[in-house]
Amino acid sequence: MATRFNSQFARLLIAACAISALVACSSGVKLNEVPVEDKTGQTLPALAPPTVMPGSGAGGAAAGERAVAGVQISPNVNNATGASAAKVVYFDYDSFVIRPEFQGAIDAHAKYLNVNKTRKLAVEGHTDERGGREYNLALGQKRSEAVRQALGLLGVADAQVEAVSFGKEKPAATGADEASFAKNRRAEINYK
Repeated sequence: MATRFNSQFARLLIAACAISALVACSSGVKLNEVPVEDKTGQTLPALAPPTVMPGSGAGGAAAGERAVAGVQISPNVNNATGASAAKVVYFDYDSFVIRPEFQGAIDAHAKYLNVNKTRKLAVEGHTDERGGREYNLALGQKRSEAVRQALGLLGVADAQVEAVSFGKEKPAATGADEASFAKNRRAEINYK
């Protein structure tokens, strides 16, 4: 009798666990009603539910297909020497995080490289004179890799971008003041 009770209790316990797992997996959050925050820190309104293309079904597109607007990339992004955007990205002290004011330049270079698949560039990472040689070479590499990865996220092929570091070996400005240091904390974009 005790084993029959234990067997029934075990089945009841397993059923209760299964039901509680199913209840725990459900969520009351509707994903199309969640506000989205863009890169500038502004909170955007919640996304509207997707729309189905007119005429979908028997005579039009397949049922459930969504309307998507095409993106046109203009080949006029370039000039004779490459992308017409700024070719230097500056960084904060001891940082390899791309500042928001340089995102537009990176976007322009990405558009140019996506249109001109045969063009290649080198991203050269630099640091100010503070810190040891090895540390500065590593920081310069992280800065050049940050720009390379940002371009890659925008669709640029890895084969088009080379990331190198010069550390503190090639300063843009000589001097021991903060203005000179700020000019040396950079990644330069050079087309080949």
